[in-house]
Amino acid sequence: MDLATLWFWIVAFMFVGYFVLDGFDFGVGMSLPFLAKDDTDKRVLINTIGPVWDLNETWVIVAGAALFAAFPEWYASLFSGFYLALLLILLALIARGVSFEYRHQRPDSQWKNWFDWMIIVGSALPALLWGVAFANIVQGVPLDADHNFTGNLLTLLNPYGLLGGLTTLLLFFTHGVVFVSLKTDGEIRERARRLAVRAGIVTVVVAAGFLLWTGLAFGTTWFWILAAVAAVALIGSWFLNFRGLEGASFTLMAITIAAAVFALFAVLFPDVLPASNDPANSLTIENASSTPYTLTVMSWTALIFLPFILGYQAWTYWIFRKRVTRADIEAAPAH
Repeated sequence: MDLATLWFWIVAFMFVGYFVLDGFDFGVGMSLPFLAKDDTDKRVLINTIGPVWDLNETWVIVAGAALFAAFPEWYASLFSGFYLALLLILLALIARGVSFEYRHQRPDSQWKNWFDWMIIVGSALPALLWGVAFANIVQGVPLDADHNFTGNLLTLLNPYGLLGGLTTLLLFFTHGVVFVSLKTDGEIRERARRLAVRAGIVTVVVAAGFLLWTGLAFGTTWFWILAAVAAVALIGSWFLNFRGLEGASFTLMAITIAAAVFALFAVLFPDVLPASNDPANSLTIENASSTPYTLTVMSWTALIFLPFILGYQAWTYWIFRKRVTRADIEAAPAH
């Protein structure tokens, strides 16, 4: 395996990390109107991700930086062509981050309600648009001979792209609700478990439709293998959640998302951004990658620092592994 191919899969791994980790953050944010009965419930939900949401979000920064350094042509075409969609994602993430920090600054309910909706929308919009973006990357977009995107935002909002967006929206929502059942106790835990059962049924149907469409249109052997892993893990997660085994259910949801993302990258390989109008204009691993020297330096840097990053993240989750209860929140200062 040459270095360009290796970095293609490293970028895939980084996006897997982002979607698995920030995915349940999005799901928790979207669950506020469905699980919270009062302000204390909202504080419980927010505190389940309070210590980790910003750490989870750094994965997309690392993925974007790796994409820029390893595949500058891919980065340039993607971030210029998908500019408006990515700008909306960025604004939504900013609004969500601001809401976590400012929601508790004033006691009146209207103030908190505004920031609650910023959390909800700031979670739902990226969950939808990331799926739209990746579905269009797999399907291909119109590119000219210089690899410039010649469409617009409406070009991306095609039926396949929207189904991809709906799939990630539902996967992240279910992932987040299962996480709530894992991290809370009492009545809110039971509400989360019941909601995950209902949402899981819809998620299974929509995700199956998206994977089937992808497989029939673009499928490879590795895609079908990874898609089968994702499908089995998703059904298993639903069943385990139904039985009240939220820890195992959450693990299988993470496997579902990881396998699905790897399946999309398997379909894409060896392209990185296919041209739907003319295959000759497509970006591939070969014509989009940096020089071997750059990739070598990046490889040594990743080898040295990536284990520390993974270790720190694992340590953080271990430290904040306990469940969040209403009693904990009521005993803490209001926020």
